[in-house]
Amino acid sequence: MPESAAADDLLAARTMEKEPEEATPSRTPVKGTCDLEKSSGEKPSEIIRNKRKKLIEIFQKDHELILDELLSQSIVTEEEYNTLDKTEEDTKKKIRKLLILIQKKGESACQQFLECLEIVFPEEKADTLQVPELVENDLPKDSLIQEQDVAIQQDPEQKQKDLPKERRKAFREVLSKLKLQKYESRKLRMNDVLEINSGSLKDWTPQKLRDLPWHFLRKVMALNVTARSTSFRCGSPCDQGNRVGEEEQGINEQIFFFSDSDTKVSVNPLDLLCAILLCSDSLLQQEILSKMSMCQFALPLLLPALDNPKCTLLLWAMRDIVRKWRPHSLADSRGFREESLVLTSMPTISFVRMGSCSFSKSKLLNEVLSPSQQHHDFFIHQDLSSGNVPREIADGLIEISWFFPGGRKNLDLFPEPVAVTNLRGDIESHWLQFSFLTEVSSAVFIFAENITEREYTLLSALKESTTKYYFILNRQAGKSSETLAFLNKLAPVLKLKNSHMLMKDSNTNTAKFVEKLQSTIQSIMNSSPKRIDIEDMAVTARELGIQIDEDCVECQTASNCVKEITTEIKDVAYYKQEVLRLQGDLWKSLAKVEKEMCQMRRQGDIPAEKYKSQLKDKMLELRKQQNKCDLADGLTKFIDAIQHLLLLEKHYFLKWMKFQLDHIARGNLSKLRAEYKEKCKSLGDDPKQFAELDKLMSSTSLGVEHFMRELGQFYEAECSMVKEGKILKTGRQFTHFPGTAADLMLEGFPIELIDGDAANIPLQWVTDVLTQLHAKLGGRSRMVVITVLGVQSTGKSTLLNTMFGLQFAVSSGRCTRGAFMTLIKVAENFQQELGCDFILVIDTEGLKAPELAKLEDSYQHDNELATLVIGLSDITIVNMAMENATEMKDILQIVVHAFLRMEKIGHKPNCQFVHQNVSDVSAHEQNMRDRKHLLEQLNEMIKAAAKMEKLNKEIKFSDIMEYDLEKHNWYIPGLWHGVPPMAPVNMGYSEKVYELKRYLFEFIKNHSLKRTPKDIPKFIEWVKSLWNAVKHENFIFSFRNSLIAEAYNQLSVKYSEWEWDFRKEMHLWITEKETAIQNFSPDELEADKSQYEMQQKLQCGEQRILELLKQYFESGAANLHLIEKYREDFIRSAKSLKTELESYSFKKCKEAIHIKKGQHKIANIQSEYMKIIEGKVDMLLEQCRRKESKLENKELEMEFEKMWKETFSELLHIRLQKHEIHEDIEFHLRKDLDNRGSSVNQKIQKSGSLMNYRINSFTMRNEYLDFSFTSAMKCLFTKKQSQKTEKLAQSLMAQCNSYIEERIYSKADYDETYCRELLHMINEKLQQEEVKKLQTSVCFEVDLKLHILGEATHAFQKMHEDFLKENDPQQRLEKLKPQYFSIFKDHYLEKDARQDRAKDLCDQCLKPALMDYVSKRLGLEIVDDILSSGQSIEYASRSFFQFTVQKKLLEDGNFNNYVKYIIDYEKFVKAWIWRHILDYYREAEDLEALEEEILSTIIKKVKDALEKAKDESVTTVSAFLNNFCKVLQKDLVISKDSLVGIQFKNTADPDQFSTFIQIFLPNLQQQILAELKDLEIKSKLSQLPLKPQDEIFKRVFGCGKQCPFCKVPCEAGGGDHKEHFASVHRPQGLGRYHSLATEKLTYSLCSSDVVSNTTFRNSDTDWKDHPYKDYRQYYPHWCIQPDPSITASDYWKFVFKEFNQQFAKEYGAKPADLPADWRKITKEQALGSLKEAFTMK
Repeated sequence: MPESAAADDLLAARTMEKEPEEATPSRTPVKGTCDLEKSSGEKPSEIIRNKRKKLIEIFQKDHELILDELLSQSIVTEEEYNTLDKTEEDTKKKIRKLLILIQKKGESACQQFLECLEIVFPEEKADTLQVPELVENDLPKDSLIQEQDVAIQQDPEQKQKDLPKERRKAFREVLSKLKLQKYESRKLRMNDVLEINSGSLKDWTPQKLRDLPWHFLRKVMALNVTARSTSFRCGSPCDQGNRVGEEEQGINEQIFFFSDSDTKVSVNPLDLLCAILLCSDSLLQQEILSKMSMCQFALPLLLPALDNPKCTLLLWAMRDIVRKWRPHSLADSRGFREESLVLTSMPTISFVRMGSCSFSKSKLLNEVLSPSQQHHDFFIHQDLSSGNVPREIADGLIEISWFFPGGRKNLDLFPEPVAVTNLRGDIESHWLQFSFLTEVSSAVFIFAENITEREYTLLSALKESTTKYYFILNRQAGKSSETLAFLNKLAPVLKLKNSHMLMKDSNTNTAKFVEKLQSTIQSIMNSSPKRIDIEDMAVTARELGIQIDEDCVECQTASNCVKEITTEIKDVAYYKQEVLRLQGDLWKSLAKVEKEMCQMRRQGDIPAEKYKSQLKDKMLELRKQQNKCDLADGLTKFIDAIQHLLLLEKHYFLKWMKFQLDHIARGNLSKLRAEYKEKCKSLGDDPKQFAELDKLMSSTSLGVEHFMRELGQFYEAECSMVKEGKILKTGRQFTHFPGTAADLMLEGFPIELIDGDAANIPLQWVTDVLTQLHAKLGGRSRMVVITVLGVQSTGKSTLLNTMFGLQFAVSSGRCTRGAFMTLIKVAENFQQELGCDFILVIDTEGLKAPELAKLEDSYQHDNELATLVIGLSDITIVNMAMENATEMKDILQIVVHAFLRMEKIGHKPNCQFVHQNVSDVSAHEQNMRDRKHLLEQLNEMIKAAAKMEKLNKEIKFSDIMEYDLEKHNWYIPGLWHGVPPMAPVNMGYSEKVYELKRYLFEFIKNHSLKRTPKDIPKFIEWVKSLWNAVKHENFIFSFRNSLIAEAYNQLSVKYSEWEWDFRKEMHLWITEKETAIQNFSPDELEADKSQYEMQQKLQCGEQRILELLKQYFESGAANLHLIEKYREDFIRSAKSLKTELESYSFKKCKEAIHIKKGQHKIANIQSEYMKIIEGKVDMLLEQCRRKESKLENKELEMEFEKMWKETFSELLHIRLQKHEIHEDIEFHLRKDLDNRGSSVNQKIQKSGSLMNYRINSFTMRNEYLDFSFTSAMKCLFTKKQSQKTEKLAQSLMAQCNSYIEERIYSKADYDETYCRELLHMINEKLQQEEVKKLQTSVCFEVDLKLHILGEATHAFQKMHEDFLKENDPQQRLEKLKPQYFSIFKDHYLEKDARQDRAKDLCDQCLKPALMDYVSKRLGLEIVDDILSSGQSIEYASRSFFQFTVQKKLLEDGNFNNYVKYIIDYEKFVKAWIWRHILDYYREAEDLEALEEEILSTIIKKVKDALEKAKDESVTTVSAFLNNFCKVLQKDLVISKDSLVGIQFKNTADPDQFSTFIQIFLPNLQQQILAELKDLEIKSKLSQLPLKPQDEIFKRVFGCGKQCPFCKVPCEAGGGDHKEHFASVHRPQGLGRYHSLATEKLTYSLCSSDVVSNTTFRNSDTDWKDHPYKDYRQYYPHWCIQPDPSITASDYWKFVFKEFNQQFAKEYGAKPADLPADWRKITKEQALGSLKEAFTMK
């Protein structure tokens, strides 16, 4: 019989033997909770039928678990699973349906079902869940074991068949315990582990067995060295403490029977590891092993056959591990080796056990591999937490660990790397695994208690093996001779010597024994042992029938794809240059041109716009060159793979690409380092040579990101060609690229945000990738952005990887520049609580990177990077290494600068300072002084940064961000516990990082309540705006963001609404107050409290706006935090509005009182006259009645006429005095100019009467300008200044004319205050700074005042005469003559005139009052109507208005309108609004509806007043009418003259009189409406006391300030803002600017000039050249932002090129020489740029 067969026999004979350390205990079934009997002959379906009630009870404990298990075993289909799981909510019904379903499937399904139940509910299986085959349980336990043993010995082949089944069953039981059954078929993925859920906020301690897998995964991902612990805590420490306190004193006998409860309730860590790995997909397995490697845990090399018949070699799972070490051969040169672990050949020493062993093999190995004074538990052993729990499934596992030297001869255990493997379980039971180890190992150490015939027979099978064998034996009395005998027999077979025998017992000194073992290993390594890598091991494994994890079809498909790409790559730099061509010099040149367009440093003497045009052409040319490039073969294969491979294959592909490219890059870098060292020796200091080598070493990195970058460049080049019309949209090839990249992001792959090599962002690519991502997420993309910044090599990426389990590209020599972003999903059930759907993590390149320090602009590059990523982030982690104070200061300076910029643009990210490598437990307390010192440094730095950013104000760090010394500083110990490469991760590091992570999630959770997280579209907008601003040198004043613009516009719209509500309320109050004053008696007028009322009203209005403003900022509306800095502007505007309305209200009230007082004297005279007339009428009535014959109408009229003439002749003729108004105005003019010198007085004397002057006769003259220049300079600037001065005069005359018209409309008498007010308006305007700069002469002032006051003189004289005529007592009395005659006649004829009197009241009193009421209210209602209409959006804010106007101008294409808009904006706006109102009410019905609504409102009030007047128990009509007028005194001004006539001799009953009035009211209403309808709309609107066009004008015109260069109007909201800005500026030639030398219109844009090297000069600079870049020195209140894109100013460029000739002719200049590319701009592009500038969708 061959020896191998003998070994097999022995294996069969000893299958059931178990050892103390590694055995699985025999399992005694636990008695079930239900004591149900069963017959051995029952079929499975009968068991289900008979035990149905009990089964339902059991299932109710955990029905979901059994459903999962049934699905994983394919007993139920997925459809059946979903039907049961989702459609049925009642648990009992669900279980009943499940049992019926299983029974219908037949006996086989029932059998499988019962087997499942045994695993899921092991505690129930004794009775209830017995499968019919297992009838042996009826036998006594001892006899069962004996029979089994005999059966196995008799039939070893049967045992081999049964073993997999037993192992499978044990595996299922472990999965059941750990609740991992559902992951047996649907494997755990990386996303399942990385997903953020409620557990991320907890200090996680396992409470149950089902918690253990997740505990392990969380801990290992966080690099926590306690990850392998499987003990868990039941109850809190507090509970345990209470139990201890409750114990009775004294000691009892129980202490001798104590057993470790862990062994009963826990699970062995190795079982847990096997279960997790077998339930994980290949990518997660790889990540687990990578993290375990960092923790210096032994890694599973060979997994036992549990879920399939074969063992599995984990080659793929170790692919990602890269180790660095320094062999002693390189110690002197300080060189090092770096290689992938699976590709590193080294000796492998294996340790196995044969039979039982009294000491721990694993514990001994830990001692062997641990350097002195630095013990580490590489392998789990029985003395570790839960290591004593019997293994159930891990026997047969081979673990592997390594020793790597660090180049320290006195400390390293071995001079070269060595691998150590450890087989769990004994070799007899796991002969296949042992055979594998004998093939791959240089030496195998066999642990044994003794050697007997059985062991000898077993080991004799190894006689052909070339591996060295060593025995570690336990000295045992009585057996040593037997052992020695067999060893001697084995010696020739295994080539054994004395040195191959190591003896150990309980008395052996462990340290000495370890030294001896290490020495033995060293001797093996010195003897040229077999060197093998893990890839070679896989070859051997395949030969032995062992499965390799890498051999799956998907992995191999991906590997083959990668090989096709990477076989071409030999020299990385050459490959990048030839294959990845677009991202090389072309892309770098593009990046430089793009930045130059923003900074214009090399502009020279070329005009800014022409230079920009040249740069634009250059960019287009570079894009053309890119677009001409064809896709290289390697890139085509890459694209094909990531687009067409299945999802799993794609994952494999990306990983394979990473491994292969890293391997190639490492090889390239290693050669370059060697070359560098050689050149150091031979060249000495040749900076040029070293610079080239440095550049080469920087370019040796090659990763998947470079291929993705190339895709991005192809996509951008194509987009550029489409925009330029060079390619049709239908001819595009690369439209699918962004979607592909978005898919990768969704799968957790990092995507490049900033290309560090070109120091640029491929904006179109990034935008479209993120847009695709947003679409794929169905629009649910709320996210919080976390960024880490720090000096290079301070562990930034490791920090993120530890915190979130990510894998950012980190590798030696790979100076990855720029920033990468990775998306982490938040669990759906946690999204609401956390307030976001994803976390976006941005990892950045190291600041102050030594590789980049020599490169140009490295400091600026760092600044740009920091500004950009801080701007994008919600939380910024500033990572600092405490040991380098200088670098720490440098990075803080960069970071502080960035934070200052963010604060100024309204973005305040949270900042956490992480101080690494601080291990002292008292670090936080000890470093209190350091933290205070840090704050002092930050304050100093912020001051310096403010100066650099040209912010002239004192500022502290606490002003720019919320900073807490205690909460925002984290002290984290160093990553390694000891000295690498053998140091494990420091547990303190992991714990502190986890603490930081928990704090961040708590912060996010709390912060989301205050602020809505940004979604992807907002993030894109931030990327665009920040990048645009970063490219400009002056960041703060260059920043513009559509999110901020949108938020600001929304606030402006809201404020405009609040402002109009306040204005409307005050207008209504003033109207009521004026009406009330008109109705006041002299006594009431004296007692008037309108001033107090007005103040109360104004105060309430202001407070309401301030409260609404506060509520708005607290409302949670989008992006409010970004416009926080504008809050003060709107608060000031509210106060300013109150002041304006206060002044207006005061004037109106004062004027009303003045008018009323002027009427009192006339009213008194009138009253006397009327008394006399009424007396005479009474006398005449008596005389006529006494006459015998009845008088006819004609006779009555004659008698009345006679009486009227006689009475009039008797009345005292009191006439109002007429004044010569021009004399009063001339007096005030002289007084105003009295102190201006004799020349002015002489001019006034010569001017003659003011009656000779009118506004329209004013013409501009040269003497109006006062130049102190030379005649040449005077000639140059006279024309421009003359135009400005003429415009000023016209504006002022229009303003004064408006005031004059307003006064005339009041129909009051002239008052001298009118003249004083006009002079005040003129003086105030002439004293403004802008007007002073015009340097007008005194002659201009005098003439202007003469013409304005001349116009006023004519107007006020006529006004005065009209007033006299209207208010002459006799004239007024004459008007009442018909009324008195009518009363006289009715009384004489004894006619019932009550209805006539009521009609007279309606016609003579109510009608004028109602017409006046409508007129006063109509203006307000028109404004309200327009602002609430569909077209209201154009008046919603100044920006909306500007957009509407410019869009309409573009559509109309009328040159004259453009000229009016540009040259006289104010006049144009007023005309625009006036025209819009006329157009809006062109259909008369609209205005009629408003009038009818106003009239209906007041008619209702009149009716109510009539009812109320009756209720006062009055008896006379006179008393009734007095009450009626009193009720309406705030609404209507009823003529007292007409009223007195109606009251005269009116004996009607008040109730009846009231009824008559109400009868006539509907007719009166219709009559008024008919008269209003007949009025022409223009005259009607122009006669309104409140002009709607003026109110809308105030709303959209704003502060009226214009850009100092191109005269574009300010669009800032509110009326009192600190800073003026406009969305889009225009070429200065459109505002009349032209070259003095060539007389050609200039086409420069101030938005370009402010970033160029161009200068300007004007009167503000004393005609000295001043750089545009420093324009704020002269115009500190203007913020002129650069164009946000190349196309942003295309609108005005289009207008200029369309009307270049016309503008030149209009302005008397020559046409501009416009850049060639302006001529290509189309009308559609112009409209697009307008929408872009005003952020209109």
